[in-house]
Amino acid sequence: MRLHPEPPPPRLTSSSEPVDRQDLEQKLEPQEAAEWYYVGRYGELGPLTLSQMQDLAMDGVISSDTFVWKQGMAEWKPASSMSDLSTRLGAELPPPPPPMPVVDSRTIAPTAPRSEPTYHHHRIEDSPLSRSRAGLLNLIPGVGRLYLGYSAIGVLQLVTFLVCGVGFIWAVIDSIYILTGGLKHDGYGRPLKD
Repeated sequence: MRLHPEPPPPRLTSSSEPVDRQDLEQKLEPQEAAEWYYVGRYGELGPLTLSQMQDLAMDGVISSDTFVWKQGMAEWKPASSMSDLSTRLGAELPPPPPPMPVVDSRTIAPTAPRSEPTYHHHRIEDSPLSRSRAGLLNLIPGVGRLYLGYSAIGVLQLVTFLVCGVGFIWAVIDSIYILTGGLKHDGYGRPLKD
């Protein structure tokens, strides 16, 4: 860790004419010089002006045991040993919160007992579609499934029938499955009747 940072290099000006040092110092006089550094949570931070350091001290960012340094000092020192900062350390702390009110248990209204939630069971309507009609229609590949509302399966059976003929075998097996009660709901989730 460095004992103190190097002073920043002089800034280059946009004009090609040489800058008079006295003229430059007169321009900078109204402004505070940023010459303060401190070691915070994220390492060495700065350069900062004295007013910025005082603000940080008032906000609690810089505490009495935070090490600070400014140009001209030989080593880092705790902020509490610096007269410029020690008056601002911990100043203007917010007031403590008010005490909690005392509540008399006799004045609290009794609460109503909790009741169990009620659930409404809705009966799902039976499908208006016929299982036997769907089974017989499915002998034409995909038509029975389209009738029941399973459009993706119906189209797939029809396409496989037209492309390679396998869709017919699938459709016959699916018809038997539908007629024997293996398919219990239509494509909309309603129970099939028969």
